[in-house]
Amino acid sequence: MSSNSAEVLRHDWQLDEVTALLTKPFNDLIFQAQTIHRAHFDPNEVQVSSLLSIKTGSCSEDCGYCPQSARHDADLTPEALMPVDEVLKSAKQAQEQGASRFCMGAAWRSPKDKDIERVVEMVQGVKAMGMETCVTLGMLTEKQTKALKEGGLDYYNHNLDTSEDYYSEVITTRTYQDRLDTLERVRDADINVCCGGIVGMGESADDRANLLIALANLRKHPESVPINMLVQVEGTPLGNVESLDPFTFIRMIAVARILMPQSRVRLSAGRADMSDEMQAFCFFAGANSIFYGDKLLTTANPMSNHDLALFDRLGVRSAGSSYAQ
Repeated sequence: MSSNSAEVLRHDWQLDEVTALLTKPFNDLIFQAQTIHRAHFDPNEVQVSSLLSIKTGSCSEDCGYCPQSARHDADLTPEALMPVDEVLKSAKQAQEQGASRFCMGAAWRSPKDKDIERVVEMVQGVKAMGMETCVTLGMLTEKQTKALKEGGLDYYNHNLDTSEDYYSEVITTRTYQDRLDTLERVRDADINVCCGGIVGMGESADDRANLLIALANLRKHPESVPINMLVQVEGTPLGNVESLDPFTFIRMIAVARILMPQSRVRLSAGRADMSDEMQAFCFFAGANSIFYGDKLLTTANPMSNHDLALFDRLGVRSAGSSYAQ
């Protein structure tokens, strides 16, 4: 589906407007989101990505949700950066299972230049298979961002995680501005941006609204917007927070679709704890991208055959991932 060329994408959303959307009667909100969704995308297509942890654990950051932090006592065995051939083998398998984009994640605060050289080899190998590429490596320098672009990288993932006000309750080892600076470097290098956040970390309704505002008010909307539901991992500071109401999560999907109508809104982490009915509601609310495979970096994800069965029940097709212009 192509967008209406006359439409003006907004980057000036205010808290009262987004709060009004998040608290709108559920049926009205879903109808509005679905109407916008249909104006830009085929409502029965979902873009499928696969995610691989290419370097696991021993991260110096203290992100409260993450079992890969060296500061937490999660049951996780650290692993060094994977050999390129092993990564490409995993990418081929993901492609055979229906993924059109292959995402590679490394648990770094910020990579070294020599690490970027290895990652570029991976990117080039995956692209040679005809797949789109995405990496998430932490904070980048301008030199590193340029090297990734020259290597052919399609997408860079760097989530804001939560609102700026709540951020220090979750992470203290880097600032919100650090994240924004990396996003600016990625955008300046003309790499597509994959940026979203996590809900269910004990944040307030205002924090959830302000996360969406921060994403929608970037100078250009992220091409992919992953909305994650916290996966509670024992041994992390957020391992025992109160679970989020499913309808609150679905509302986040719907409002993300309304605020960023041309973006792929990805139903991301937490799907293993969602019923099929909840996921179907998320698709109806405007989600049109998922991560595919039995693991997201280090946490569980629905098995691929379960996703295929759900797609079949819903009459949903796997789609390509071109950004609507």
